[in-house]
Amino acid sequence: MKRLSTTQLLKRRAQGERLVMVTCYDATFARLVERAGADMILIGDSLGVVIQGHEHTIPVTLDEVIYHCRAVARGCAQPHLVGDLPFGSYQEALRSAMRLMKEGGVQSVKLEGGERVVESVARITAAGVPVVGHLGLTPQSVHQLGGYGLQARTEAAAARLLADAVALQEAGAFALVLEGIPAPLAAQVTARLSIPTIGIGAGPECGGQVLVLYDLLGLDERFTPKFLKKYDDLSTRVTGAVSRYAAEVREGSFPGPEHTRQG
Repeated sequence: MKRLSTTQLLKRRAQGERLVMVTCYDATFARLVERAGADMILIGDSLGVVIQGHEHTIPVTLDEVIYHCRAVARGCAQPHLVGDLPFGSYQEALRSAMRLMKEGGVQSVKLEGGERVVESVARITAAGVPVVGHLGLTPQSVHQLGGYGLQARTEAAAARLLADAVALQEAGAFALVLEGIPAPLAAQVTARLSIPTIGIGAGPECGGQVLVLYDLLGLDERFTPKFLKKYDDLSTRVTGAVSRYAAEVREGSFPGPEHTRQG
C-alpha cells in the first residue's frame, strides 16, 4: 500500500471530498488513525505541549520532530505524513525540510507564516519537497501575538491574511492550514484559492479539518477551547482503568491464574 500523494489529495478535494487530517506523534496512534481512515497525519510541533509538557511549542527541536516523524511512519502505511518545521529551523529552511523528508520519512513539511516565509516555500518546493502553509493563529509566534486568541479580526488584518494565502499558493504550497480565524474569512480564503484549506478553529467551509488526536479523544480534561469537539472522554476512562489496575495489584487479585505461567 502506497502513501497518499499530494496529487491524490488534490484530486480528492477537487472531487468535493473534505480532507481529514489528524495530529499524532507515535506508531501506536498512527496505526489506529490509519485504521480510522484519516487522509493525512500531521506530526506537529504541538508535541512540545502534548507530549513534553511545555507551555508552548518553542522549545521543540528539529531532531525531536524527526524522531516522532520516524515513529509515526513506522506505524502506518497509507496516510500522507506532514512534518512540522519547528521554531528555529527556518533560518535553514531548505536543509531542515530535506532532513524531515530524508530522516523523518514524511511526504511534505509544514511551516508557519505568510510573506516572511514565501521565499523559503518557493525554495523548498523547487527542491522537490511539498509544502503545507499555516496562517492565522501561528503558535510559534505566541509571544508576538500575545496569546492564542482569534486572529485577523480587523478588515486590514483579514486583507493581509488573504494576500498571504495567495502568495503561499503562488510560491508552491499545495495546502494551507487556517487556524483561529473568523469563519467568514476562512470561507473567503477557501473560495479564492485553488489549493485546499485545512481548518482548525476556522469554521466549516474549509476544504478539510485537523485536530490533535489527544484533544479529540478528550485526554486532557483541562483543555476546552471553543473550536474543539471531544469525541470521547478518555481522561476519565484512562484514569478509571489505571485505578482498577492499581487496586487489583494492591489487593493481590492481579495477576490471576489466567495471567500466570506455571512452567
